[in-house]
Amino acid sequence: MTTPTRTPGATVTELDALESESIFVFREVAAEFERPVILFSGGKDSIVMLHLARKAFAPAGVPFTLLHVDTGHNFPEVLAYRDAVVKQLGLRLEVAGVEEYIADGRLRERSDGTRNQLQTVPLLDAINAHRFDAVFGGGRRDEERARAKERIFSLRDEFGQWDPRNQRPELWSLYNGKHRPGEHVRVFPLSNWTELDIWNYIEREQIPLPSIYYAHERDVFERDGMLLAVGPYSQPRDGETVAQRTVRYRTVGDMSCTGAVASDATSAAEVVIEVAASEITERGATRADDRASEAAMEDRKREGYF
Repeated sequence: MTTPTRTPGATVTELDALESESIFVFREVAAEFERPVILFSGGKDSIVMLHLARKAFAPAGVPFTLLHVDTGHNFPEVLAYRDAVVKQLGLRLEVAGVEEYIADGRLRERSDGTRNQLQTVPLLDAINAHRFDAVFGGGRRDEERARAKERIFSLRDEFGQWDPRNQRPELWSLYNGKHRPGEHVRVFPLSNWTELDIWNYIEREQIPLPSIYYAHERDVFERDGMLLAVGPYSQPRDGETVAQRTVRYRTVGDMSCTGAVASDATSAAEVVIEVAASEITERGATRADDRASEAAMEDRKREGYF
């Protein structure tokens, strides 16, 4: 992989500008921080983020560790993709497991069986244990209103908490990474990207993704307007009918609270057409954990969530 170059007089597209900004952010973090880490789940945003990190430092390798907070309820296709990429690129992966925390009593299983909201403690413990001072996340401002408030460099206090009223200005793309011992900075290189930008970039760069991002047959049932897959962590309740549908996933997370969407899109180009016509963000359409309240995401971010 090589760093992108521009032909004199060539038109710079929106994707080129977004790519350039993200690469600049990666290089800025490498220059300012001692122990950065990339949150990598095998989801499309973290895959694009890793692709950009590779471009930022090519022909050298990615100089950052990867970290995945595994709920224990992840899609097997996504975990297989994660492990294959780590092996192929020779990267170091740290896994913080929610399952281990539940097993030894540090966390309790939620009454609804979902685990996305249980990721905060393992995440903060991993950051402290490895003394990571910058944590790359794939959050985008178009996903949800709390993420729209956040800066590209987002300071977390010694407890890993975020104060939306205490954010630093980022005029002229000048990023302030200063932090006290015990604090760290969350960094969002994809902040200014949209879901449509992500898919256009995936198509342009021919980035491989886990198969569940494209149309496939799956047994699902409908709950609260979402299509949930039948599996070990999500079972239909009385009155919920199981049917085999052609679906794909717009976002991936805990199987118990991540819904699929009906789709016939089998390529990135076809997904681009679908996303362009969509009137609701992927999290709003397919993530039950974000529907708990209007401030569900902001409350979690204040406590240290991604």
